[in-house]
Amino acid sequence: MKFRYLGNSGLKISEITYGNWLTHGSQVENDTATQCVRAALDNGITTFDTADAYANTVAEQVLGDALKGERRSSLEIFTKVYWPTGPKGPNDTGLSRKHILESIDGSLQRLGTDYVDLYQAHRYDYETPLFETMQAFADVVRQGKALYIGVSEWTAEQLREGHALAESLGFQLISNQPQYSMLWRVIEEEVVPASKELGISQIVWSPVAQGVLTGKYKAGQPLPSGSRATDEKGGADTVKSFLTDDILQRVEKLEPIAASLDLTMAQLAIAWVLANENVAAAIIGASRPEQVASNVEASGVELPAEVLSQIDDVLGSAAVADPSKTTSPPTRVV
Repeated sequence: MKFRYLGNSGLKISEITYGNWLTHGSQVENDTATQCVRAALDNGITTFDTADAYANTVAEQVLGDALKGERRSSLEIFTKVYWPTGPKGPNDTGLSRKHILESIDGSLQRLGTDYVDLYQAHRYDYETPLFETMQAFADVVRQGKALYIGVSEWTAEQLREGHALAESLGFQLISNQPQYSMLWRVIEEEVVPASKELGISQIVWSPVAQGVLTGKYKAGQPLPSGSRATDEKGGADTVKSFLTDDILQRVEKLEPIAASLDLTMAQLAIAWVLANENVAAAIIGASRPEQVASNVEASGVELPAEVLSQIDDVLGSAAVADPSKTTSPPTRVV
């Protein structure tokens, strides 16, 4: 396992990070979820990403239980705040001081830890003054409940404003967590250049485009039984935009490229996002322990320039690159 610095900080994280967005407490049983976490640890992953909203707080509990007994200082545990949780009242969402300070306590209790290594704003909150949000994060850091602060899916302008306020309050933003893959490149034009300027790294989610880049979905063929595209608990909604015949036919053309490098399609996809120097980690999920072991093998893989060009040629206009696609809800979602 290779490790990378997270932003302009001294914190190193495993470049393959284990996340439990659509699995723990939702798609897979707790025993299987625990087995996946153990597989992550066995294969050198030390960094784990979750959020209070995943499975309405259950995912944090499952992850905390799975990590019990591990040396805390040998792990990097990340969580997030913003989306609705609990009974979903008017203050059970967003980035108000009230919601942040109450949410961090709930997350720590569920995770079974005194602190998280990174606490992230899960989206930008247009209903709360940014100064209020950043001041609350500053207090979370001063109280020792989080060591570092990051965000998720913020635009370049929001990153600049947040970074400036954080500096004025005595801490720094060190990370952004956007969707990023061969098929979803919306951060490249604006977010990545701003992040490089500010000392912010990307921790990217969905590097295999919700499984589409594994090659398991085929144009004109039925959806594989048990796949994310058939999951009615939310998984199907996240993947459907990639399931066009054009995209699936282009993805199929990546198979000989992966084979020429002795890589699986998933390993190729993960290595591709890690080729971006502003990416500190690729978040992988899993419904089976063997998926973790296989995906970890993408760590340290360096793709030749000619391979990167081949991938661009194959995917062409199917890759979404419009920077305006980086968005947060205009109002809090309850």
